[in-house]
Amino acid sequence: MISKLLRDNIRNLKPYSSARDEFEGNASIWLDANECPTALPNLPEGINRYPASQLQGLRDEIARVKGVNASQVFIGNGSDEAVDLLMRCFCQPATDKILVFPPTYGMYGVCAAVNDASIIESMLDNEFNINLKDFENKNAQRPKLTFICNPNNPTANTQNAESIRQIIEKSTGIVVVDEAYIDFCAEKSIISWINQYPNLVVLQTLSKAWGLAAARVGLAFASPQIIGVMNRVKFPYNVGKPSIDIALKALQQSDEMVKRTKELVNNKNWLTSELNSLPMVQRVYPSDANFLLVKFDNARQAYSKLASNGIVVRDRSTQPGCEGCLRITVGTKEEVEKLLNCIKD
Repeated sequence: MISKLLRDNIRNLKPYSSARDEFEGNASIWLDANECPTALPNLPEGINRYPASQLQGLRDEIARVKGVNASQVFIGNGSDEAVDLLMRCFCQPATDKILVFPPTYGMYGVCAAVNDASIIESMLDNEFNINLKDFENKNAQRPKLTFICNPNNPTANTQNAESIRQIIEKSTGIVVVDEAYIDFCAEKSIISWINQYPNLVVLQTLSKAWGLAAARVGLAFASPQIIGVMNRVKFPYNVGKPSIDIALKALQQSDEMVKRTKELVNNKNWLTSELNSLPMVQRVYPSDANFLLVKFDNARQAYSKLASNGIVVRDRSTQPGCEGCLRITVGTKEEVEKLLNCIKD
């Protein structure tokens, strides 16, 4: 099935192969990649070398932490690289389509535009849940890729697992479930489903709960066949050594990540309670992520008030179904307190 969904040129692509990929044995002198033989003073050891070997070590560690096989792991320069790669692999420009569920993460549309893929929209209902009947109608157009952001951005809610299962089973293409915020509701992850559904790709990231946004380490989990295609198409050294080293250190601190995640969830619950008590707040939508979608009587006024006090939030009022809404990321206890004081004032 997967091979038939691929673009013809991708199916027949001969990937770039470095001398290091082709070399077998032990080596102590590397004269194959035109690198500088030494690093500049006061820089990390090995920064002068390409990071191919370190990437395998990171892949093994991610597989251990996530409970999957290393052959099911793709590592990218942020999960946006995986989104773009999937479109490059499967969407024939000016011919194929993707399906999304607005309001949702904007990069799906941006990547589709870059790859000249048409967009089919199946709107979420008033509670930001997927309308399966509408999906079935739109799915008749046979999208190559269907993107489900879960928890969804900007609405922060998760979809019913059975709804996601039906979409995977009824889709004639690849279903991509973007779990960028799943560490805040880990029990709702469907990463284990990649062993059951060959047309499923699950995206995750180290940017959110793991606190590595600046390192830009995104993850994709799927069948070895899909991962193999993505690795053939990606740039040869798409993740830098500093990011690899930082990610390896972070993954050794999973207990601390869980502890900090719980603290953020506590802060979110407190923020939710306080916002619900304010007269200018119409609604705080349910959240399984590290942010809240909040509907104000006057979102523009609230945004301006916060901005004038150096507090930056995201105005999502232009998104369908989000009129009058601000998206507020949950910060430290001190940051939440300053936010609340500013809004109350």
